[in-house]
Amino acid sequence: MTSLSDFSANTLAGQELPLSTYDGKVVLVVNTASKCGLTPQFEGLEALYKEFSDEGLVILGFPCNQFAGQEPGDSEQIGDFCTRNYGVSFPMFEKIDVNGKDAHPLYKWLRKEKTGLLGGAIKWNFTKFLLARDGSVIERFAPTVEPADIAAKVKAAL
Repeated sequence: MTSLSDFSANTLAGQELPLSTYDGKVVLVVNTASKCGLTPQFEGLEALYKEFSDEGLVILGFPCNQFAGQEPGDSEQIGDFCTRNYGVSFPMFEKIDVNGKDAHPLYKWLRKEKTGLLGGAIKWNFTKFLLARDGSVIERFAPTVEPADIAAKVKAAL
């Protein structure tokens, strides 16, 4: 069975990181953007992370520029923006594609595991996937679902 630990991704510093690093954690995977109407969700994501990280939650942010060019920055700009404006302390990764032929393998798998309103395609920035401690996908949340609104599901997964 495929799970989160079968993938790797590059950190904002450009280092490849096996996602097996997060084995045993409850993981929330989110495609992010700095110039989106939903960008303020970074605040809610950071609050969720601070509330539950000691219990085993990790949030993985994957910047994506596929939706109206709303993530134009490079890794350094993305990291600075997230830290300066929202105090993001959860892991952020290099910009990736989440749809199409060049989609990151992690997102190809996530989309297949939990389809959304557009079938497997990611609809917009801030689509969220909640993964169990064994790396399997529990649920997919639409971009407009606020992080605070999934706190109970995160707690249940922990």
